[in-house]
Amino acid sequence: MDFNLAPEKLHRQNIPTARLPSGTVIEIPIFSYEAKKEGPTLLLMAGMHGDEINGVEIMRRIIAQKLYQVQSGRVILVPVFNVFGFINFSREVPDGKDVNRSFPGNKNGSLASQFAYFMTSEVLPHIEYGIDFHTGGKQINNSPQVRGMLDDPKNNELAHAFASPFIINSPYRDKSLRKEAGKLGKSILVYEAGESLKLRKPAIDEGLAGMKRVMKHLNMIENAPSPSREPIVISKSTWTRASRAGLHYAQARNGSLVKKGEVMGVISDPYGEYEKKIKATHDCHILSINNNPVVNRGDALFHTGVTA
Repeated sequence: MDFNLAPEKLHRQNIPTARLPSGTVIEIPIFSYEAKKEGPTLLLMAGMHGDEINGVEIMRRIIAQKLYQVQSGRVILVPVFNVFGFINFSREVPDGKDVNRSFPGNKNGSLASQFAYFMTSEVLPHIEYGIDFHTGGKQINNSPQVRGMLDDPKNNELAHAFASPFIINSPYRDKSLRKEAGKLGKSILVYEAGESLKLRKPAIDEGLAGMKRVMKHLNMIENAPSPSREPIVISKSTWTRASRAGLHYAQARNGSLVKKGEVMGVISDPYGEYEKKIKATHDCHILSINNNPVVNRGDALFHTGVTA
């Protein structure tokens, strides 16, 4: 891709990536803005999973409100990366694969692999930092959180600059964008907030504020809002799963601190013959809640975390 374009102007490049069976060309719109003053290049992207709409709305507002107009450096914006998933209300591409488990990709591989290859070969070489906006999948509602490899000084610094309510120490996942970027010496954060196919204003507002704080930290802008609260750093997290199938009623509040023995939710049958309380096994913070009222044994219900 050509990012050597005139400064102080928003440029749009429509990158043809594939075709629908009808022959319609699918393009990925990529925007870029460069200040006259030199500085770092920051990637802002969403729609890695096509049904994660909060991130897409964050990107839309960045463009509509001209928040990309930095005073130094360059911003590369990818509002909807997985266009196939976006138009089909789907997390994956049509081949059923997850783009974020397909890196570094292959130009002759599966569709997901081809998308990953494009990002690896055409975009990552141009950046130093990035924020990948995500949302909880399959009715999982994420409390606003940023995930990074906190053992890496650059990732740790960037995560604390973003300063979402929760900062989660998250190891790299195999074949993910974040891991591939790390191999190339790039620092990418993942912001997770809200629920798939639902717009949630607090999740969107928190993402925009965190993005501004990262820009200020990188000396790309002068002003950014203060964090809504002191971030809580989560060193370890785990999922509490359903011990049996039934109807699930969550009682704990997302983002709250629960004590050992406190009831987080209840599973019952649809006939009123039994109820099972789901209790916290230790003091922990609620990071995510499964909003699906009908669950099977083994389904993830609450994502909880502890501080160091």
